Amino acid sequence: MVIKQLSVFLENKEGRLERVTEVLSAHNINIASFSLADTSEYGLLRMIVSDPEEGKRLLKEEGFSAKLTDVIAVKILQKPGTLHEVLKVISEAGLSVEYMYTLATAGKSTSIIMKASNLSRALEVLTANGYQVCTDKEAYEINNYVEK
Repeated sequence: MVIKQLSVFLENKEGRLERVTEVLSAHNINIASFSLADTSEYGLLRMIVSDPEEGKRLLKEEGFSAKLTDVIAVKILQKPGTLHEVLKVISEAGLSVEYMYTLATAGKSTSIIMKASNLSRALEVLTANGYQVCTDKEAYEINNYVEK
C-alpha cells in the first residue's frame, strides 16, 4: 500500500525547522518518522505524520513550501542482511531506490520508508517475495512514544 509523505522545503535559517514542528505539534499532528537533508541554502524535510493532508494545509498556511509524495513502508526484521535482501529484490526487478529512511517501530522489526523508481512495481515484487508493507493507518498512527 502506498502512503503519503509530507515534504517541506526549508530555508537554512535559524528557527525554521523548529517552526515546522511547532505548527504540527500545536495541531496534534504526530511525526512518526523523518529525514532531513540540506544544501548550503535549503533543506528538505521528509516526514511521515499522523495526518499528512492536514499537515500540508497547515504548513502552507504558515508560508512553507509543502507537498505530499507517495512512498511505501516495507516491514523488515532488525537483523543483519534484511535490508540487503529487500534492496536485492528491488534491484533484480530493474528498479532503483531514490531515497529511504526508517519508520519508528518497536520490537524486533522495523519499517523502511522507500521511494522507488516505480512504486506499483516495487509493491508487486516485494509482495511476491513475501514482504509486507505498512498500511497508511499503521504508518500514520505509530505511537510507541515514552512519556517524559
